[in-house]
Amino acid sequence: MPIEHYLAFVTATMILLVIPGPTILLVVSYALGQGWRAALPTAIGVALGDLTAMTLSLFGVGALLLASATLFTVLKWIGAAYLFYLGYRLFRAGGTLDAKPIEGKSPAFRMIGHAWLVTALNPKSITFFVAFVPQFVDRAAPFAPQAAIMVATFVVLAFANAFFYAFAASRARRTFANPKAIRMFNRTGGTLLMGAGVATAVIRT
Repeated sequence: MPIEHYLAFVTATMILLVIPGPTILLVVSYALGQGWRAALPTAIGVALGDLTAMTLSLFGVGALLLASATLFTVLKWIGAAYLFYLGYRLFRAGGTLDAKPIEGKSPAFRMIGHAWLVTALNPKSITFFVAFVPQFVDRAAPFAPQAAIMVATFVVLAFANAFFYAFAASRARRTFANPKAIRMFNRTGGTLLMGAGVATAVIRT
């Protein structure tokens, strides 16, 4: 993979990850309820969920690269529409989060499992890989090594991003617990997601 392709992929990944979505809202919710102790378990769950989702979706991307350009274009437009839809829903979301502490045994494992499930089923990440990965792939080189590099990079950045959000939320509970702040949080993320949908639609394949 050419270094310029890799750097572009890292940049796009970082932009995607900082946009608040279902996974980040879950991470913030746990941090509000559990404090700083939620940072590591939720970050691990997010990383495992992204590893699951990205590995499975890349099998589809590999097959897609061997298929027609028309098929990829159709999928790109579907992905763009869905990103816009996710952004619209997030923009319209309310200003509340479920921030109740977890009771019972092994709260850390429960947080890991919940974060893994929500992240693995998060269409935003899957859509990103299916719609964007071909833009960064060197078609003249084997796909598998490039896919492994991108998965590893994405998972590491996803872990760091989730840990940062959880730690920051645990240190600023009053701010994140404020409905007005959460509403702004949702609207900012929704706007960025809708912008990502538009960018996906206009990007050249």
